[in-house]
Formats: sequence, C-alpha cells, structure tokens
Amino acid sequence: MADEDSSIIADLRKWTACDVADGLSKLGETHGGFLEGLTMFSPEFQSGSTKIVGKAFTVKMVLKSETDAPKLQGNYIDKVPKGSVVFMSQPTPHVNACYGGLMSMRAQYLGAEGTVVDGRVRDLQEHRDLKFPVFSRAIGTTAATAVSRPSEINVPVKLQSSVQDATIRPGDFIIADLDGVVCVPRELARKALDAIPPKAEADAKTAEAIKKGMSVEEAFKTFRGK
Repeated sequence: MADEDSSIIADLRKWTACDVADGLSKLGETHGGFLEGLTMFSPEFQSGSTKIVGKAFTVKMVLKSETDAPKLQGNYIDKVPKGSVVFMSQPTPHVNACYGGLMSMRAQYLGAEGTVVDGRVRDLQEHRDLKFPVFSRAIGTTAATAVSRPSEINVPVKLQSSVQDATIRPGDFIIADLDGVVCVPRELARKALDAIPPKAEADAKTAEAIKKGMSVEEAFKTFRGK
C-alpha cells in the first residue's frame, strides 16, 4: 500500500488542483473534491507556484467547554508523518487562531508538505519567513488556548462550512495550490488520475483552436463533445 500511495502522490504532482477536481467530477463527485473557503496565505497570499500534495493527517479541535471530548496525549504537531498534509479542523464560531508559527517550524522540520487550517491561523510572517505552505479560512491574532484544544488526530473531520457538506478522512489525498484545496478520497484516487489525461488533452486542443480563431462554441463541440 505504501508503494501505491507514493505512486498516487507522484502522479498527483503532475496536475493542478483544477485538473484533479475535473478528474473527480468525471467520477460524479459534485464538487470535484473542492473544499470551499480555504485560501493560500503562505508563502505568499494567493500568488506563486506553490503546490502541496500528500496524505491528510487530520487534527480535530474542540471547544474547551466540551469536557467529554477525548483528550490528546502529547502535542499533535510532534506526531506529524513525513510527507503528510496537516489538516486542522477548528470548531466554530470563535475568532481565536488555532495554528501558529512554531507549529509550522516543527511541521517543516518533520517533513510535512504543508498545513491546511479549516479555521484561523496567526503569526503569518513567521510562516512566510519559513516559506512553509499554509492554507486557511482566515487570519487572527490570538491563540486558541483560552477557547479550544486539540482533541483527536487521524479521525474523520467535517469541513466547517455552511454551504458544503464535506468530510476529510485520514489517508485521503490533499492537493492544494493557487486555485484552492482539493480532497481526493483514497478509494477514488487512481480512478480520478486515470480520468484526467483525456480531459487535459481535449482542453489543450481546445485552447490551441481558440488561439487560431475558432469560436469557443465550435471548439467545445469539436474537442470536448459539447
């Protein structure tokens, strides 16, 4: 399984998040794996060629008032596997940031690809100084300590969204770049990758035809079948 995972990750790196979303859409995934509201804040804000690909290492945060929720032993960041994408799930609503610069420093040392925070991050300049990729829903200044805590790692987490129902599971593949964050269900990864090349080839032919003066309507009919 490890060899297959490595092969999938290598193949995902060949494509953009949009390409992968197209592959998932061809398989009937309504949102193409896209996770709404998550934006690249580091190493630059929505700029550059940064792309992260890896298996999701999920971290579930809970409000401190949830006294019955499991308590995590040790610090989650020390458990991050090499090559993974840390996916933080922050409970809503509150404005405190659940991820900061020291966490990126440790994640980078351990070989993580980057971090996606479904919530707020702080210490933005520290992440950027490290050139460590961080995607998040928003920015804040105040640490989460007073209001929330890490509860579990490597458990399914739901996207904190009022407009989308999505679950990120440990071991699912994450690809994130300038266009956003896509979660690829592990069981669909290879099928999605197989679906990408025909679509990419058709798009390349369509683009070339449009450059030469063909109308979009005609180019779509000719090369995309619609």
